Amino acid sequence: MKFRVWAWALVCLCSMAVSPLQAQTPQPLDYIVAVVNSDPITNQEVQLEVKRVALQLAQQGKPAPVPAELRRLVLERMINDRAQLQLARETGIRIDTPAIDRAEQAVASQNQVDVAGLYERLAKDGVSVATFRDGLRDQLMLNRLHERDVEATIKVSDVDVDRAMLEQQAANTDPFTFDINLAQILVAVPEKASPEQAAALFVQAQKLLERIRGGEDFDRLVKEVSAADRSNGGQLGLRRADRYPPSFVLATQKLKVGEVSDIVRSGAGFHILKVVEKRPPSRLVQTITQSRARHILLRVTPQLPPAKAVAQLAEVRARIVAGKTDFATEARKLSQDSTAEQGGDLGWASPGMFVPEFEEAMDRLTESQISPPLISRFGVHLIQLMERRKVELSPQQVRESVRNQLRRSRYDEAYTTWAQDIRARAFVEMREAPQ
Repeated sequence: MKFRVWAWALVCLCSMAVSPLQAQTPQPLDYIVAVVNSDPITNQEVQLEVKRVALQLAQQGKPAPVPAELRRLVLERMINDRAQLQLARETGIRIDTPAIDRAEQAVASQNQVDVAGLYERLAKDGVSVATFRDGLRDQLMLNRLHERDVEATIKVSDVDVDRAMLEQQAANTDPFTFDINLAQILVAVPEKASPEQAAALFVQAQKLLERIRGGEDFDRLVKEVSAADRSNGGQLGLRRADRYPPSFVLATQKLKVGEVSDIVRSGAGFHILKVVEKRPPSRLVQTITQSRARHILLRVTPQLPPAKAVAQLAEVRARIVAGKTDFATEARKLSQDSTAEQGGDLGWASPGMFVPEFEEAMDRLTESQISPPLISRFGVHLIQLMERRKVELSPQQVRESVRNQLRRSRYDEAYTTWAQDIRARAFVEMREAPQ
């Protein structure tokens, strides 16, 4: 939940940072439209927020409500935010300058600029740095308030987790998590077979399949014609489906026990597969995708500002891509990180192990691809994705994953109830436009 709230805030702030509609040009006849306890909301503030929300909806391809309704919704959200910010301040929530600095850096990274570049965009849009940082402070304060007063109240018992795990296990349709035993008849295709030879062998496999579907005994045909192991009726053994070739699993996933697949081609030849046994998983199985990447890190200093570090790594990247050097060599020479001796190798990493700006850039890469220079809170990086793999979670990790899913599913309802209570306790005075 924490990440979701922050991600939403970042989208809003990024829109604010780059949108020309946010320019704070003076508006004539500004007036107060609402007072939340003692905090006024002006017409100009509402207009700017309406423009920002309308632009954001357009960028996302979503239809905007009619102007009057959009203004009403925006004003109501602003009232809720003001009431919540007042509660945060009254109950001692404070945001220090380093936290604002980190949030500012995150927004800059999202926009692929350094902080100085972000300030330039703000200036072009008429947004002062002080106003922008105040907005960051407010959003961070709201995040901490929500963590304390909403997330902390969401309780998920072990019984809830057990029930959810059983439900997910019963609804599981992933064929690779089932235990299966397949038997096969193999019509072997020589490694250097010509297309004509392969076609003739395929016809042979088709005739065998027709005989099986016509009622002939599968086990007898295994003994007569299969080029694979003929013992035990050609059975390959009961095992988790992900230990079979994926083509075998996909060809048999919809078959019942005793049914026979269509012909499956592999490097060995043409296979006819029979489902001997199929068992659902005895426990809930979940997997995650791990990434193995390497990076070059240049730390930002007064002597090496972000723009200079970005330019240096862009040049390094161009030389690697051109084949004039390799990533590991450059990492050993340049990287100001403890992984430099290993050529920048970060090892296998699960989701959430790296800071968001780094992980988001890494997740966009395909294997062997190198990212453009990336600014993070630690400095400027060049990232190369080496490989990815799927890893099964341990039973305890699965329980925690399900528990977190339940917490996320209950967050919206808990937040709505809490926000309505804060709104009801606030004194809100709505004012009409002056005549």
